[in-house]
This record gives sequence, C-alpha cells and structure tokens, in this order.
Amino acid sequence: MDIKNEVLYRVYFLLFGIVVPVALILIYRTVDLAVLNGDKWRKAGEDNYMDYRTIEADRGNIFAEDGSLLATSIPYFNIRFDPLAATDEAFEENLDTLAHCLAYYVLEDVTVGGAREYLLELRGGTDRYVLLKKQVSYAEKKFIESFPLFRLGRNGGGFIAVKRSERKRPFGILAQRTVGYVRDGAKPVGLEGYYDEVLGGEPGQQLMVCVDRRKDLWMPVDDLSAIEPQSGNDIVTTIDLDIQDIAERALNRAVNAHDAEWGTAIVLEVETGAVRAIANLGRTDQGWWETYNFAVGTAGEPGSTFKAASVLALLEDEYLTLDDSIRIYNGKAEFYEETMEDASPYSYRMDTIKLREAFEISSNVGIAKTIEQFYGEKNDGNDDEGAARFVRRLKQFNLHQPVGLEIEGEANPYIKEAYSEEDYWSGTTLPWMSIGYELELTPLQLLTFYNAVANGGKMMKPYLVSAIQRMGKMEEQFYPTVINRRIASPKAINQLQELLRAVVESERGTAHDLYTDEYSFAGKTGTAQVNYKKGPRGTSIGGHQASFVGYFPAEAPKYSCIVVINKPRRGGFYGGDVAGPVFREIADNIYRVKPALHPVLNAQAPPAYLENTLPGMSIGAQDDYRSLLAYLDMEVHGEPETQMAVLSPRSDSLMMETRTMAEETVPNVVGLGLRDALHVLENRGLKVSVEGVGKVARQSIIPGTRIRGQQIKLYLR
Repeated sequence: MDIKNEVLYRVYFLLFGIVVPVALILIYRTVDLAVLNGDKWRKAGEDNYMDYRTIEADRGNIFAEDGSLLATSIPYFNIRFDPLAATDEAFEENLDTLAHCLAYYVLEDVTVGGAREYLLELRGGTDRYVLLKKQVSYAEKKFIESFPLFRLGRNGGGFIAVKRSERKRPFGILAQRTVGYVRDGAKPVGLEGYYDEVLGGEPGQQLMVCVDRRKDLWMPVDDLSAIEPQSGNDIVTTIDLDIQDIAERALNRAVNAHDAEWGTAIVLEVETGAVRAIANLGRTDQGWWETYNFAVGTAGEPGSTFKAASVLALLEDEYLTLDDSIRIYNGKAEFYEETMEDASPYSYRMDTIKLREAFEISSNVGIAKTIEQFYGEKNDGNDDEGAARFVRRLKQFNLHQPVGLEIEGEANPYIKEAYSEEDYWSGTTLPWMSIGYELELTPLQLLTFYNAVANGGKMMKPYLVSAIQRMGKMEEQFYPTVINRRIASPKAINQLQELLRAVVESERGTAHDLYTDEYSFAGKTGTAQVNYKKGPRGTSIGGHQASFVGYFPAEAPKYSCIVVINKPRRGGFYGGDVAGPVFREIADNIYRVKPALHPVLNAQAPPAYLENTLPGMSIGAQDDYRSLLAYLDMEVHGEPETQMAVLSPRSDSLMMETRTMAEETVPNVVGLGLRDALHVLENRGLKVSVEGVGKVARQSIIPGTRIRGQQIKLYLR
C-alpha cells in the first residue's frame, strides 16, 4: 500500500469511526422524539411547551487570607420522579424493590405497602414531575440514583435530580458586610456584588418542557441538549480572620456599652495597604448588626483627628518647628463673631504654649489660630498663597480623592476649594476646616492618610483582594499599589510621628489614659459635633462622633487602625474615652495572636528536638501541617497519598503518613473546615447536620464506628 492510499484509508477510518456514530445518535434521538415518543411529547405540547432554560453555575468561593472559607456554595438536590417514563415491563419488574427503598430511605412515615400503592397511583396519573425529597446531599443523591428502576436513568426510569446551591458562610456573620451578598431584587453588596461576574461563572442551558405553568415547573427533555455551565472563579481576600474577629468583638462591646447609633473599625497593614479587618455595626430593633458599611460609605466631619493633616501642612511649609510658641488664648477665641473653645482643662490656664503641647492637648484654638496666621491672608496675585496653599497641601496628602476599595458605594471626600462661592467659602471656613469641620472624609480615607504617616510618607492603596483563582490555580494576582510615594518630606513626617506618639505618652496627652508599657503606639483622638451648622440661626448640635486613629508599634509600625463611634448616648462622648479603648483592645489582642510583633527572646540556634517532645497529630490536612512546621522550622518527611494525613514523631524529625481507615467506618473530621468535613462524611454515606461556625471542634459519632446510615452532627467553633 502506497503512502497516499494509506493516508486516505486512515482519513476514511476516522470519519467512519467518529462521524457515523454521532450521526446515528442524532437520528435515533430524532426518531425517538418524533416517532417512538412522539405522541407523548405532542400530548404534552397541548398544555405545555418547551424552551431552553438556564442551568445555574456553581458560584466561586471567597477565601480569607489564610485560605479559610468566608463564603461558599453548598450543592444540594431536589429529587423528582417521572412515573410515566419507564416501560410497563420495567415498572412492574422493579415496583416492589423500589417501594422498599423509598419507604426506608426517602419517604417519611410511609410503609413499604404504602409506598407501593403510592407508586401505582402515580403511574395511573398524569403528573410527570413528582417531588420525592428536597435538599439532599450529593452522596444521598448518588445513593437514591442507584435504586431499582431509578438506575435506568431519566428517560428509562424517571429519575430526575435538580441541582441547586445554597450560599453558606462557615464563620457566620464575621465580615458580613464586607463579604456582602447578591440577592434577587436587591442591590449587590460587598465583595459578592463587586466580583459578581467573576464569582458567578457562566450559566448553561438545557431544553426543558413546562409541566406545570402555575408552579413554573420544568422537566429536562434529555441530557444531549444540555450546555454545561462553567463554575465561577474563587477570590482570595486580605482579611485576617483573627484580626477581623478581634475588631468585631471589641466594636460590639463598645457600641453596646455606649448605646451608640453605629460604629466602625478598620485595620490596615502599614507596608502594603492590605485590609486585615473591617467591622461595621449599626443600631436595629434587634440590637447592633452589620447593616451598612460605614467605614466606606459614610463621609462626615472627622473633627480633631484631622488636626494631623493641618499640622503636617505647617511642618511641610516650614512655618514652625515643634518647639515654637503659639497662642491659645486661654482656650477661647472669636472668628468673625463665631466662638471657638477648647475642651482640654489645661487650656484655660495658659495663653502661650509650644506647638507640640497644643497638639498633645488637642487645642482647637491653638491649631485654628496658627493656621489662620500663616494661611489666612489672601494674595490676589498668587494662587498658591493663603488658603489656596493650605488646600493644595491637603490635596498633596490625597485627602481629596476616594481610595477606590473593591466595594461599591464609597463616598467621595469633600474638601472645599479656597475662596469658592460655590463651596460657600467664608471667613470662618479656614479655621474650622483646620480642626476637622466644613469638610468630609470616610473613616477609610482618613485611615489611609494616617497609614501613610506610619509608612514614612508613602501612601498605599487599601485593597481587599489579593488573587483570583480557578480550581486552585492562579488566574490573576494583585499586588500592593502606591498612591503617592511621598505625601510630605521625611523631616515633616518624622515630626508628625513624634507628635502622634506624644498624644499617648505625654502626661497631658488626650490619649494618655490608654498608655501601656508593654508596647508603643501612636495616634490622635477626635470628638466631632454631629450635624454642626453655623449660620444666622446659630448652632445646631445633633450629638457627637468619637474617634481614634493611629498605628502600632510606634517605632516600627505594622498595623494602622481607626475606630469611630457615632452618637454614643452613655458613658461619655470624647474620642479618648469612647473610641480610644476600642483601639487599645484591638491592638492588645493583635499583639497576643501575632508572634511576629513581639521582640525576639532567643536569637540563638534552636535546641535539638527529642522524639518525646515532638508533636503528634492523629489527623490533619497536609498543607496545614507543612505551613505550621515550616513556621516552626521543623523538619518533616513523607509524601502521603491523601490530603488528610497523620503526623508522627520519628527520632529528631516528624513523619507524615497516609491516613487510612476502613471505608465502612466513621472518619475523624475534627479540625477540618466545614466544606472539607462535608465532603469526607457525605462520601461515606453519612447524613450531616451542623451547629456553630468555624472549624469542626467535636463530632457526635466516635471515629471508627461502623457506618449504618446514621446521622452525624458536627459542632463548629
């Protein structure tokens, strides 16, 4: 045979082997639909109709920074039955055994005889989409699918499994508003909303017939017409579960103790801008819940926390040094018939003090009079003089721009243009702006400024998502982004850092009561009058907003944090008394859970490990073991074949081995996340119920117990 004929032979063979079978299948389906079962579908078409319907795609997961699940979709199935699909012979042959299986495993409170009569009744009726059981797991669905008659499939045995999914949050309400949701008829919220297209995937299609227009019930015609959906991608957030939990607990105690309208707390990683926690609590009839993202969506007058920006402008323009004297007029001064007063008791005994002292006691008059002195004169021939120069400095600090966090609904900051009639610039605007009024910022925008101060003047863009993954593989990775490489000179930044530290460490500082000798932190208190208005009718006061913003450790900042408590109704209203303790509690607990923040106690070589001192674990995930042991600088050997493994001490090292357990026994899932535990247990044929949030702390059935179709309960913590 020559080469040409051989090539032609192979082409004909391929065509015959691929095209012909496909053509035969299509011919068979056409004959089946038009001839063999034509009457059935024509009869159905009299009252029903066919259409391509959407098949829901599996929604992607949302992970915390450490890989823990913040949101996931748990699949379940509604089991339905077409009693007219099987032939008479197949139905009669399998009737008794199917009735037995349904009575024992599917239908509730039904005897075998009752199940048999029910099947016969269905066979004699017209309903072709009978619901047998709702919300069964994948393992239970596979089990039911193996029943007599059902194992013949949809068209041969009438078995129909309609897949649905339910969005679950293994850690309950933790980071609830930040994670967000996508709901029918509601505006998408949080990461779920912002990344809806990424998480949502691509829906599929399937030819279906409507079997009940009133209930909008549809039955698949066959599987050949189905276009499979493409599951969504996963997103990995920057949220640190430990820090998020710390922030939420501290904030919850504060809003309850002070009977506040709402509160928010944010923690950023100084060097990168990564958001490690966002907590929001708003008052409802049922208590305080995450009803709105105040951290991002609410812009308001910050009050005294803004004085850091005003002083930084003075230092950047080199108008003053920290030890230069300024007047505070015994804490009371007039600005165009408007009276400004200090809240500090120190002010009323002094007329002239140093700039650093004015900042420590948060003197309104001292800061406002100084800003007016150096920026109050308008030079018509120079747009960079007077108040215009001050506003330009604020823009240099990026206080006029939103930060662009990956959440819809960020409020825009508001900084008035100097001398603008449109912005209602008046003679009192500059002094009041200098102490945090007649301008608006969100808590996150203000924290971004303080984070830049902690970072030596480099402003980082806050971000919530570090990666997009698909099936565990990296699709897209996001890195820290610099907004402004230098918001001010190193000299000015260093001086402001010194002032912020003195607010806590100086005996007269407004946050001195928060001082601890365990570690150092720096920050600024703020107490703003809410709904403060100036005008011919006087002043309107609608309560107070207490805040504290700062960073820690002061000498080498790792985290920055802001706490805002709006309209506290009891227990005080000053920032140092209401918001400051929340900041301190958050910082204290972060120190407890983050060993890297503590100074090294022993920098020498680690001691030799003995077998009886090495940790042994009965069950765990390989990846978790390797991460922990790498952190502890401990050697581990072995390559288990399964993801779940056993860790055993061997001389001066550890051995990781394949965890084996008889398939017919209950496995140990303590320590696993909910999704992993469900996968392991349901694949063993166990029915699972869950209580609590987090990881599995306890299971109701002892590991090693023989499986007999029991229900196991998992207790999460």
